[in-house]
Amino acid sequence: MTFGKSIKGYSLGVVAAATYGLNPLFALPLYADGMDANSVLLFRYLAGIPIVAAVALLSGDGLFIRRKEVFPLIVMGLLMGYSSLSLFESYNCMEASIASTMLFVYPLMVAVIMTVMYHERFTWITGSCLITAGVGLVLLYNGKPGATLDPIGVAWVMTSALSYAIVLVGINRSALASMPSNRMTFYLLLFGSFIFIVPAAIKGTVTIPVDNVLWFNIIALGLLPTAVSLICTAVAIHCIGSTPVALLGVFEPVTAVLCGVLVFSEQLTGRDAAGLVLIMISVMMVIAGGLIRKRSAETEVTIG
Repeated sequence: MTFGKSIKGYSLGVVAAATYGLNPLFALPLYADGMDANSVLLFRYLAGIPIVAAVALLSGDGLFIRRKEVFPLIVMGLLMGYSSLSLFESYNCMEASIASTMLFVYPLMVAVIMTVMYHERFTWITGSCLITAGVGLVLLYNGKPGATLDPIGVAWVMTSALSYAIVLVGINRSALASMPSNRMTFYLLLFGSFIFIVPAAIKGTVTIPVDNVLWFNIIALGLLPTAVSLICTAVAIHCIGSTPVALLGVFEPVTAVLCGVLVFSEQLTGRDAAGLVLIMISVMMVIAGGLIRKRSAETEVTIG
């Protein structure tokens, strides 16, 4: 892995997290119109599939897959869809802000999986980033007085985090590691959509947007937090690995907070600002630490 490839990986990792953080901006109007979580996620995935397919075809990646890639694509796609659905289910049991804060346990899960199963070194930089980002997220959290943790909600969030952690690792530690990112993202969305199609088919009901503004939100969800975010995530993982990309995911709440301030006229408090600063510091630590290690490795190779 070259220094330039590392720069590309960290840059795309930030873009992936930032675009994923746009989910509330486009999803909240859909919820306000009465759409349920399964319907929103179903349309989000279905809107993302043709977008990613077009990108894969135009980029020359194509949509052909080898036999050995089919099973991991199905597994990772279903896990990704389940992660989305379980997170949205947790919103029915607890405040979304609590669930979103708890979800950040997934970078720790990725680090543990990579350390235990693949013997990746757990560095002091990784630990420091997790602590710094965790404190930043606590500062950003603004729960209602008296809000409590619902055991079922906690279980939903934990399963969502674990599913997503397995996907981040699986993309880089399976037959998918050498698969073109655009093509892989298409099949992840395709197979992941069945998580929402099956319940909709069983219930026999799907909530459909009723006007053009809401359809714009659906398309925006399919484009930014889905197609762009997932493609950038896949490329970033191939460039820098699963653990750094997971740590960069902390940039997601930064985008959500900025959307709240700029779009929904929410107030940015001193506590929010302190949380944002700590999160940005953790992101810079991840990037700087990785680039320094890569530059040192290239220097040693040159000297040798």
